[in-house]
Amino acid sequence: METKDSFIELIEQSIRTNWNRDALTDYKGATLQYRDVARKIEKMHILFRHAGIEPGDKIALCGRNSANWCAVFLSIITYGGVAVPILHEFKADNVHHIVNHSEARMLFVGDQVWENFNEAAMPNLEGIIELKNFDLVVSRSKQLTYAREHLNEEFGKKYPCRFRAEQVSYRREQPEELAVINYTSGTTGYSKGVMLPYRSILSNVVHIHQKVNLQAGDRVVSMLPLGHIFGLVFDFLYGMTIGAHLWFLTRMPSPKIIAESFSEIRPRVIACVPLIVEKIFKKNILPTVDNKLGKLLLRLPIISDRIKAEIRQKAMEVFGGNFIEIVIGGAPFNAEVEAFLRKINFPYTIAYGMTECAPLICHSRWDEILYTSCGKTVSNMETKVLSSNPEEIPGELVCRGMNVMLGYYKNEEATAQTIDKDGWLHTGDMAIKDANGNIFIKGRCKNMLLSSSGQNIYPEEIEARLNNMPFVNESLVIMKDSKLIALVYPDNEEAFAQSMSKQQLEAAIETNRIELNKLLPAYSQITRIKLYPEEFEKTAKKSIKRFMYQDIKE
Repeated sequence: METKDSFIELIEQSIRTNWNRDALTDYKGATLQYRDVARKIEKMHILFRHAGIEPGDKIALCGRNSANWCAVFLSIITYGGVAVPILHEFKADNVHHIVNHSEARMLFVGDQVWENFNEAAMPNLEGIIELKNFDLVVSRSKQLTYAREHLNEEFGKKYPCRFRAEQVSYRREQPEELAVINYTSGTTGYSKGVMLPYRSILSNVVHIHQKVNLQAGDRVVSMLPLGHIFGLVFDFLYGMTIGAHLWFLTRMPSPKIIAESFSEIRPRVIACVPLIVEKIFKKNILPTVDNKLGKLLLRLPIISDRIKAEIRQKAMEVFGGNFIEIVIGGAPFNAEVEAFLRKINFPYTIAYGMTECAPLICHSRWDEILYTSCGKTVSNMETKVLSSNPEEIPGELVCRGMNVMLGYYKNEEATAQTIDKDGWLHTGDMAIKDANGNIFIKGRCKNMLLSSSGQNIYPEEIEARLNNMPFVNESLVIMKDSKLIALVYPDNEEAFAQSMSKQQLEAAIETNRIELNKLLPAYSQITRIKLYPEEFEKTAKKSIKRFMYQDIKE
């Protein structure tokens, strides 16, 4: 990619260059080519202008991933507005709060989430437009009503002849100009508006260009929610600048849906959260070798290579068989699943970051990354570990550089708590950093538990081991009266398949506890396991909302 000083210029150039290529497809639905996207952008610009939208005004989007969602987002930033993407999984009261707090003048909304909202709770909105057909469902502005009713007419006046690639011309942004306010879905129970300037988005996209070898026309499946910065930047905005063809599943990416859709789409690069990869390997791949014969064959050198190659091929086919690598990010990756992937030479890599860095802090190519590492510091950034011995003793990871946010919207106190006077952003993650710059995340600072003997305990490491044991779907380790208790949401489906009673399941889980403790030092052993009746509530990144379970009753 030719280096540019303007992200919007990259978008403009890609639309012109890839005019007749497929751009955005809703799986089992319609496809927009780059020229169709350009046409929708132009119509939105006309709508904004006639509705009195000014550069710098905020426009919110809330809906499932779709071609129209992407077209609207590009329309906002190329017009000069500030995009406020909102996760469609947020509860209605949180969406109302974000719309009001961000001072959005307009809201584009998906039909599946709109029925849960109350326009009276968002009194400052001038209009609400439905994403599926761009119907104006609420208007408090005569200008907006007129603009929507006469949109095709106004477009025809501006372009009486055919709208052509050479007529695509967008503004140029300033590096520090606000592009996106992305409200976090963190585990602390409330949302903060992260202000991301154009420099942070451009810097991330440039880094991805350097590390991921997509070509124009390559297919990408967008599974990560576009309301979250990882999916927004890594899939969508990077893909659009390269001329890729993005596909949206429009449904939850279960192992069954992935197997069905990926065999048809055959994506070239896949970005996803760890939970998806872990589920597929746990259900579809590991059972083929998780037996005495399979484990024996894997240890025999001559047979081992052939068996590994067969397992690798099967795993590749589950994800479409055409990808160059899977990029895993958004939450910690299970170390035992990762060890298995390395054993079969499966092309995965880890991307580590946070919304406040739009999102990348660390990322390396799959053939460069070390086991349990999240890679090295990305382009245009620097990192350090606040520890007396960063190579051996974990300390908080801090970073600064081009990717870092401007701050939290209308929250100077939270900004000052996160970015210090020297510009270092405090990630809240404990890490070590080796002599070659590889970073290993140990867990969240606030999640770290202290044993009665003063030892640091990282519950994520215990949970990763427990989650790989029989009949365990997911787990959460908490401390009660200086003792460690594991909450386990069991694999009821597997227990039912084996005709297990409740007592038998409890006995199997207790066996897990005993076996797990054999692998753990004395200070971090689990005193008891409590079965939890339902899946733990999670953020969009599929991280458990830990704060909800700290005071759980015995």
